Amino acid sequence: MNYHHIEQLPENNSVWQETLNWQPTSQQIEQFQKLYELIIIGNQKLNLTRIINPEEFWEKHLWDSLRGIKFILENQINLPEEKKVIDIGTGAGFPGLPVAITLPQYTLTLVDSTRKKISFIETILADLNIKNVLTITNRVEQIGRLFQYREIYDIALLRAVAPTVVCAEYALPLLKIGGIAILYRGNFTTDEKANLPEVVKLLGGKIETIEEFKTPLSDSIRNCIYLRKVGKTPINYPRPVGVPTQKPLRDVKNL
Repeated sequence: MNYHHIEQLPENNSVWQETLNWQPTSQQIEQFQKLYELIIIGNQKLNLTRIINPEEFWEKHLWDSLRGIKFILENQINLPEEKKVIDIGTGAGFPGLPVAITLPQYTLTLVDSTRKKISFIETILADLNIKNVLTITNRVEQIGRLFQYREIYDIALLRAVAPTVVCAEYALPLLKIGGIAILYRGNFTTDEKANLPEVVKLLGGKIETIEEFKTPLSDSIRNCIYLRKVGKTPINYPRPVGVPTQKPLRDVKNL
């Protein structure tokens, strides 16, 4: 497939402005388009995404990725300093790559356990003119136990990775005190809400805010859960590979 047959993404500048109080620069619009083209081409060899229609890609991969960092986009004038961000379970690079394009002053580390996906991301960084991304192929449970990664990040992003309590166990050990984890969810069930405050507290965090909203084109329900790191995470978290998903932290009192 050559580039000429790939459609243009919608610009939707007014939608960006109305929903995020922000608009991409012409360079960022070009980078988003290039990312779309590279994903479409990469999809022929790798199963990167089912979302290939330009409107859907714009909404579910670009807008959705950036909606989680709305609070940063709205205050960009006050954010000159560099921050360290980790995207856990990045897959084909979402939300990490759109965030890296949007916040070039931040350093993003994209983590996935699938080598092919990380290799794909590494091959497209130069084409996208992205210089602020590092990559790691590993399981997050292992990274969270290594001192060079533990408690060093300002922001952790987790989108469509695991149930909420599992995401909390993945993210909080990696955050420095004062850092924030952004969990991207579709629906957020009452059942999931029930144990979250206790689990987050055990891991050294607190629930800062939960935002429910609808996507701008298809009116789909989404939630972003923001967890603030307020104290050190006990050294035994995250638990070994596979344990957080097999035995999610539910009833903290019975651990």
